[in-house]
Amino acid sequence: MSAEAVGRHMPAIITLDDLAAMISADTHGRRYETSPEGVLSVVPPPDSEHAVIATRLMAWLIAAGWPLDQIMQVAGVRIPGPDGDGGRMPDLTVWSRPQARAVWLAVADLVLVIEIVSRGSEAIDQGAKVAEYATAGIPQYWTVARDPAQTVTLHQLGPDGTTYEVTAKMPLAWLLQTAPADHIGG
Repeated sequence: MSAEAVGRHMPAIITLDDLAAMISADTHGRRYETSPEGVLSVVPPPDSEHAVIATRLMAWLIAAGWPLDQIMQVAGVRIPGPDGDGGRMPDLTVWSRPQARAVWLAVADLVLVIEIVSRGSEAIDQGAKVAEYATAGIPQYWTVARDPAQTVTLHQLGPDGTTYEVTAKMPLAWLLQTAPADHIGG
């Protein structure tokens, strides 16, 4: 399809309803996200290593007693912005209480967002999302790198409440030997 044809089919402003429709219509497992400024990101489906990392983190949280209805994979999160809301779909989210059924959840009860960095998502996961999640007031944001150690970087909101400070970096295997309560408030 030509760029002109795509332009005729894409709305000038993509709403969260548009985004949900795009995700629903995609038969290849891609994720569609928008920044609060309206920048569209299309992410290919995760690979098996990505899935194993997510499973290990979920099992760690569950084994420590985190309630099952407060851990979600690929939940839609509404990221407020000055001119409208963006929509992100983090790999894992941890909530302070169960959430009502919705496509796009508010950040009010969100305790932790975890993104597993994939080829092609580095700039968004380690740049744009750091600023977006901090500005939205999400208390903690972790990234898991796809380096040999699967390095986990733990970000926590700083005293100003709008920017993150890196509180730790460690291999995933080390993190999984600790208790989630050592790192997660809420």
